[in-house]
Amino acid sequence: MKRMLALVVTAAIVTSSLAVLAQTRPNFAGKWTLVPDPNAAAPAGRGRGGGLGQVFTAAQDEKTLTVVTSNPQVGDIKAVYNLDGSETKNPITFGGQTVERTSKVKWDGAKLIITSTTNFQGNAAETTQVWSLDAGGTLTVESTNNFTGTATATRAQYKKSQPS
Repeated sequence: MKRMLALVVTAAIVTSSLAVLAQTRPNFAGKWTLVPDPNAAAPAGRGRGGGLGQVFTAAQDEKTLTVVTSNPQVGDIKAVYNLDGSETKNPITFGGQTVERTSKVKWDGAKLIITSTTNFQGNAAETTQVWSLDAGGTLTVESTNNFTGTATATRAQYKKSQPS
């Protein structure tokens, strides 16, 4: 009887732990629009947005997060990230040149962390984006990159303009 009770209690703890884990992982699907920063020296979106620009679209299922950004010089840029932490390759082509980009995702509670390594003509740079949603539905993306050899940090906030 004690063994049966121990099994039931253990099963209940595992089940509730899995439920809590599932609840802490938000869904980032939707069309997102940059919220202008009134304290920014440059116009909103210029050099801001953590590489996501003024507007981007995200689709998410249990296995992947797909992000499509629009860039006037390059066009649409699509990146697919595996939510299980396995590596994805998301090359970017512009001006006849292809830039290799490899990404990995990990979860830190309710925060999604995307680390990407970009390699252009033998020069590697790393970018990290930390995505989080607040209770009001505002998406905050905190980015750090070292494209210039010095780490640069940006913080951008987005509001969902329509569901995906």
